[in-house]
Amino acid sequence: MFTGLIQGVGRLAGREARAGDLRLHIELGSLPRTPLALGESIAVNGVCLTVVSFDADSFAADVSNETLTCTTLGALADRRAVNLERALLASDRLGGHLVSGHVDGVGRVIDIAEDARSQRWRLSAPTVLMRYIAAKGSICVDGVSLTVNAVEDSQFEVNLVPHTVAHTAFAATVIGDPINLEVDVIARYLERLLIAGDPHRPRWES
Repeated sequence: MFTGLIQGVGRLAGREARAGDLRLHIELGSLPRTPLALGESIAVNGVCLTVVSFDADSFAADVSNETLTCTTLGALADRRAVNLERALLASDRLGGHLVSGHVDGVGRVIDIAEDARSQRWRLSAPTVLMRYIAAKGSICVDGVSLTVNAVEDSQFEVNLVPHTVAHTAFAATVIGDPINLEVDVIARYLERLLIAGDPHRPRWES
């Protein structure tokens, strides 16, 4: 589990084709240099990846075809900045919200507008995800825990304070860029419980 509070900004250092999928090499960048461990989880732009090798300045992680299909990782350009967060410790403060690192879908940046010292971002989301996005609720965008300001049709709005822009990969994000979205895990499981409790609803209906 993660919190959606970014601990550092790294870069995509390279990729290797591996029998039909990919191994990504990620530079640690500004992530604090506490020792990594084989098998630990690191969220890269909100995607939970497993460390398979590392050195003092980078780590490698394998990415399955499922992840390549459902996230933006497969389309990242070399040297692209990425948000990094190591897994939550039981003793850590939960400053954002509970994030699993399992991306639900890919949206897109529709507009960025200045608002005093902050920025208002308008984002699109797949229609199937919009029912989980609520005003003043939480959403994870490229690994960053954000509060939803407003929801309309297939778009929603969030506010980014100066600290968030300066200390995340959002500083390099522009209008039109795709973004990874993870909805609130509580909403996801609540819907599943409601569906499972309705004996008249077909199992295949979402």
